[in-house]
Amino acid sequence: MGKRDDLIEKYAADLREKCGVEPDMDLLTKVTIGCGPAIYNADASTVSGSDTAELETVKKNFLMGKLGLADSESLMGGIQSVIETYGRSNRNKYRAVVYYLLTKHFNKESVYN
Repeated sequence: MGKRDDLIEKYAADLREKCGVEPDMDLLTKVTIGCGPAIYNADASTVSGSDTAELETVKKNFLMGKLGLADSESLMGGIQSVIETYGRSNRNKYRAVVYYLLTKHFNKESVYN
């Protein structure tokens, strides 16, 4: 197994243990690959749930850019819902896990087909 496979296993464990979600491994793999090299960078691989600017970036670059959603109040509501699911107290919120949960939240799995 390569480094990416190890990370995907770590993300799957987070989904099970911290979010109470049984991951769709195929989708999780595609979302992880979609994150590109960011998953290997300590700072870029996580999302700060309390940093408004970072959440705005997630909204613009991922929800609107990648998933093709129109700008609306529901986008930030979805992000907050995902942060809540992941657990606000969890210090490391992995970007791939947040993106996976957002993809599921907005029923946009088709983007990765």
